[in-house]
Amino acid sequence: MNSPVPFPDDLHVHPGPALLSGIAQGPSLPAHRTQYGVVPNVDTRTLTELVTAVGLRGRGGAAFPFAIKLGAVLERAGRTRRPVVVVNASEGEPASSKDTALALTRPHLVLDGAVAAAQALRANKVHVVLPGERPFAAAGLRRALAERDDPVEIVEHTAEPRFVAGQAKAVVELIEGRTNLPVTTWQPEAESGVGGRPTLLSNAETWAHVGLLVHVGATAYRRFGTSGEPGTALLSVTTPDAVPHVHEVEYGARMRDVLPPSVVGAPVLLGGFHGSWATWETVASLRVSVPGMRSLGVALGAGVVHAPGPDACPLAVTVRITDYLASQSARRCGPCLNGLPALALSLHRVLDGSGTRSRVEELASLVVRRGACAHPDGTVRLVRSLFAALPGEILAHAAGGCLAADRSRRLAS
Repeated sequence: MNSPVPFPDDLHVHPGPALLSGIAQGPSLPAHRTQYGVVPNVDTRTLTELVTAVGLRGRGGAAFPFAIKLGAVLERAGRTRRPVVVVNASEGEPASSKDTALALTRPHLVLDGAVAAAQALRANKVHVVLPGERPFAAAGLRRALAERDDPVEIVEHTAEPRFVAGQAKAVVELIEGRTNLPVTTWQPEAESGVGGRPTLLSNAETWAHVGLLVHVGATAYRRFGTSGEPGTALLSVTTPDAVPHVHEVEYGARMRDVLPPSVVGAPVLLGGFHGSWATWETVASLRVSVPGMRSLGVALGAGVVHAPGPDACPLAVTVRITDYLASQSARRCGPCLNGLPALALSLHRVLDGSGTRSRVEELASLVVRRGACAHPDGTVRLVRSLFAALPGEILAHAAGGCLAADRSRRLAS
């Protein structure tokens, strides 16, 4: 099934204050070395101090503290269990384009972060997972890899064209030569990942932040963002009939400033297909912040800002996304194999006015926290957020109507 938000074949990447500073000079290695110099040789203590000093969080969706993950790898590492470093640039989320933007404009900052970490950890190999549905992004990373001559071996892999192929366990399976799908395991990759070794696995944006940190240091990095949340985040913005835009914004910036006037007043999906719906009033008041957004019941997640506009029905959009997510599962456990299709069907019935919220919630409760991976949980988060944030949309369909037409007329007047 095709994604309701198509994978892009073009992209508008805006210059930014940190990661995307100087992108007009191009993505080549000579341009990158002119701006940043060679990869600094840091030890594990220095690397730990850097990521701790700025409170670096992973940019893959969960916003997990990078220092904790690094510490777990260091605790397990030893002479006979050398760690493995993985750059996950698969970006299976169709509405996200931030790793794609880095592949096209800042591939060497990503690779510098991974190489610096590998050298600090005495890892002799870096694995780079390329996207299977974004050939132009994969080509950008391959060009960058061909330019480099690093002291560690860099091995490339290509992810399967499937939403869950970028999940951490699925990435480990791919690297180990098995089917690129999630599997059940009770140990995080930092403890037992590729080949059973401690594995430092993060997405491309996270590695770009590590690269920036080792090049400029914590003091320069902290010039951006807020005192409590330093740094920047990449936002992928999708709107109707427009090429996706990627913006780099400082933490603390207004969310509404990355959105065009044409979508003002309409609900917005934040965080991606596993994210949360928010009313325009909520979006208008938001500042880009991991803890700040969580306190308001929404999440920055994968940095996706999907604004379908006033003409779109959020319930209909959610139905299409849920259909897609049900088709993209690994189909290896009951919640995905049976639960997600049933949940999608129940949403179709709410859309046509024949179904009820209680049935949707019943199925959501049977699916959540029972899957072999987090795919069912993310799908339930999306569905529940619709009912919580936009109850009027549901009531309108139960009465045989839809708020989208009224909203479009009201905003046009």
